[in-house]
Amino acid sequence: MMDAIAAAVTEGRGGDVDEARRQLLALWQDIGVDGDPLHRCSLAHYLADLYADPAQALTWDVRALDAALAVTDQRTQDHHAGLHIAGFFPSLHLNLADNYCKLGSFDAAREHIDAAKECSSTLADDPYGDLIRGAIGRVDAAISAGSGPYRTTTSP
Repeated sequence: MMDAIAAAVTEGRGGDVDEARRQLLALWQDIGVDGDPLHRCSLAHYLADLYADPAQALTWDVRALDAALAVTDQRTQDHHAGLHIAGFFPSLHLNLADNYCKLGSFDAAREHIDAAKECSSTLADDPYGDLIRGAIGRVDAAISAGSGPYRTTTSP
């Protein structure tokens, strides 16, 4: 399933967003709402990035966070040794904050950007960690200013 998700994501990054979205939505049906939470989290996280409309993206970002709350470290390590679910949360909360900010819901955005900051210590000192920390700072500033979006997607 993770290979199928990755293939769809690659399709989207190659420019065919509609086909990537179609593939991910079909996979969502296969997984089901009670399916493997790692699969649901990963799929929803990537699918959110394929929607320009922040309300549609928010729906999938909420699903990704909800699924992540059910994932165990054992499950993530079964997928990839050394992977920890705690490392997912800065990006998940960042995405929620960004979408709430885009929608003008600054109190909800503040709640999630604060959560992203609180758990950002789980990020590695690498380019991905730097990307997420930088985006947290930019979205935090946008929320404080009461303005719109300041970042692009955070999916690796």
